[in-house]
Amino acid sequence: MALHPELQGFQVDSVVAQLPPTVQVYVVGGAVRDALMGRSSSDKDWVVVGATVNDMLAAGFTPVGADFPVFLHPITKEEYALARTERKSGHGYKGFTFQADPTVSLEEDLARRDFTVNAMAMSAEGDLIDPYGGLADLSAKLMRHVSLAFTEDPLRVLRLARFLARFLDFSVAEETFHLCLTLRESGELRHLVAERVYAEFNKGMGEEKPSRMIKLISKLNAWGELAGSCAVPFSAFEKVQYDRLNDLKKAEDRWVYCLGFFMASAQIKALAKAWRLPRETEDLAVLASHFLGFVQHGQFDSVSFGQFFNRVDLYRKPARLLRINRLVQQLLGESPVHAFVQVVVAEVEQGRYKACLGDKIAGMQAGEQVADVAAQARQAWLCALHSKHF
Repeated sequence: MALHPELQGFQVDSVVAQLPPTVQVYVVGGAVRDALMGRSSSDKDWVVVGATVNDMLAAGFTPVGADFPVFLHPITKEEYALARTERKSGHGYKGFTFQADPTVSLEEDLARRDFTVNAMAMSAEGDLIDPYGGLADLSAKLMRHVSLAFTEDPLRVLRLARFLARFLDFSVAEETFHLCLTLRESGELRHLVAERVYAEFNKGMGEEKPSRMIKLISKLNAWGELAGSCAVPFSAFEKVQYDRLNDLKKAEDRWVYCLGFFMASAQIKALAKAWRLPRETEDLAVLASHFLGFVQHGQFDSVSFGQFFNRVDLYRKPARLLRINRLVQQLLGESPVHAFVQVVVAEVEQGRYKACLGDKIAGMQAGEQVADVAAQARQAWLCALHSKHF
């Protein structure tokens, strides 16, 4: 153990103080790493060494699950986990059995973690416990696995990719990259559940430079393992696509760009199903694909606009089209199409289309069908706007 100027330690609160005096509590993982990097961290992970389940319950902690040694602090709601070891017992990231009892040491607990920079702990006094060289790797800006047990959890490949998207000046240790290749070749990546694949990628899409995440997965040639038979756009990305991706600020906009700008709607739907993407993200990506198809087709008369607006459900969901219009405009530049879409959306949102439609339906003649009158009124209204603005 050693003191480090970036580590301030922590105050033992009244709940933790109720644990037996032989019990030791440490902050571990990302919160320690971030403190050493001078970064703020909103969450803390805690490890409790030397305690039993009954000790935790007696102090007022609440168990998270019946079969897992993790407890919630009754006041802060932060997670406190009993020190544990893990052993591979099946496929995927859930295929583990664990041992959690008072004999498990802090060093044994840290050994099961993914990267050395995440395998450090801090005591209440501010001592740094670093049995696996995490501080040295942090100084060298290197992502390195803690042990060969790295290959027991395929999710760590995606976590590594996500960390690269966050820590822009970090690289991957050569031996760690080779272990990622071993995981790909073993077929373990195929056993990751779709929700976890999406969750890790979505976190990466929210980082500063998601292109670094995508590049690592492409370098590993792992898209087929993660997406099965579904097409993915990322493997064909080059500098211009990466730059556009990084320039976007929202994770959802980045998903829409990656999928909607490079895939047909059927391909988008297949990948969205495989990775359990949110329906809103899927719908926006499909809309973007339709938008680009319309622009590339090059027919901008009022009838073509009418068909396009019907296809993208403009009259019921104008805000959605406006969002995609702005995204395409931001990435591909100004055009008369974008200006006209903006005008039409504004007219719909201000109620002018609905008022026009209501007038036409109110003046229906005997024998006319509402659907026919509405379709004719919609096209006439659009044609009038088109003649003024396009």
